[in-house]
Amino acid sequence: MRQLVKLCVVPATLQRLARRLHFWRRRWSSKAPSSTVLHDFHLAHGGRMVPFAGWSMPVQYGDLSIINSVLHTRKHASLFDVSHMLQMEITGRDAQDFLERVTVADVKHLPLGSSSLSLLTSPSGGIIDDCIVTRTSAESFFIVANAGCAEKDLTHLKAQLCEFKGGSAAVKLMPLEDRSLLALQGPQMFPALQQGVSADLSALLFMNSAVMEVLGVPGCRVSRCGYTGEDGVEISVPSDRAVELAEQLLSLEGVKLAGLGARDTLRLEAGLCLYGNDITLETTPIEAGLAWCISKRRRKEGGFIGDTVILQQLKDKPARRRIGLTSAGPPARSGAVVLDSSGEEVGVVTSGCPSPVLGCNIAMAYVPRTVSKTGTKLKLKVRKNITPAEVVKMPFVKTNYYLKS
Repeated sequence: MRQLVKLCVVPATLQRLARRLHFWRRRWSSKAPSSTVLHDFHLAHGGRMVPFAGWSMPVQYGDLSIINSVLHTRKHASLFDVSHMLQMEITGRDAQDFLERVTVADVKHLPLGSSSLSLLTSPSGGIIDDCIVTRTSAESFFIVANAGCAEKDLTHLKAQLCEFKGGSAAVKLMPLEDRSLLALQGPQMFPALQQGVSADLSALLFMNSAVMEVLGVPGCRVSRCGYTGEDGVEISVPSDRAVELAEQLLSLEGVKLAGLGARDTLRLEAGLCLYGNDITLETTPIEAGLAWCISKRRRKEGGFIGDTVILQQLKDKPARRRIGLTSAGPPARSGAVVLDSSGEEVGVVTSGCPSPVLGCNIAMAYVPRTVSKTGTKLKLKVRKNITPAEVVKMPFVKTNYYLKS
């Protein structure tokens, strides 16, 4: 039986964090948060709404605790509204070359219908944002990026477009403001969704995408990916049919709604980065352990923004690294100090929470390479408590992506 007794504090803790988040977001901006087209749908289903990345989003639903929502996703399937994410198309004769300039992706060799997790990088090698790039035709690409970075990303891309090929490149950038995004995640996604689509989902592998009718709603782009570590899909749907589709997905066997609280725990268990916490303009892809996003060809040829810094760091190895930690006692949250065995401060936690699956605390942190080896014993300063911690490999929980056998 999983050791969940100590984890019962999670919902209350997240609610306190949500209240603090609401307070500070009101301080940071006078603008009211935006709402997705599913706002009333969330309220009708007991969603507890909080401001997040400029949007009003559900942190959890009344009938399910965050712990149980995480466990339900791992065992069955959960439906997430991720319509706050930035969806856009980049098209044109020079679209491929432009994306090879602004991201580290091997766009040239990206097959039709395939997707790649990639990074927008700065001249200093920092990460502007992470995104998913999908080739939809020889000259068109579908991009999904973070909601909190939407304005920054668009400003950056438009500025780069003005400079690319002297400003005369045949590239068109189009935010898809009339589309919503739903994520159905968990092992029961496949049997539940297959009955509602004409396409054979067994042929749609992880990080592949296709347009199909879903539960009677035409023109949906179904991408086999997600932010939970489980098999799942993200469905880009016309916004005027999003509520209808959400209701139908929720009616499928084994499907329940899940909010930001469960999503954050799920992604951390899966070892996935959160922009603004685990990756920022001050972290490079190499420090963040994301060198795998840069293909052999791109390492050899470069050509992306910040390539000099990033490729040199790849060669020399970074001075610090993102690591995974497990610990007992009070959980370390973002900002907690990491100490070495002698008590000297060596790093800082970027994300942390109790893991419902593992029954212990998990965290990500940046520390010097000298203390980043798996098995290294470290300590965490959590308020006035000093707790032992150990460097472990990520993901913390085994991922279940639908890959080729």
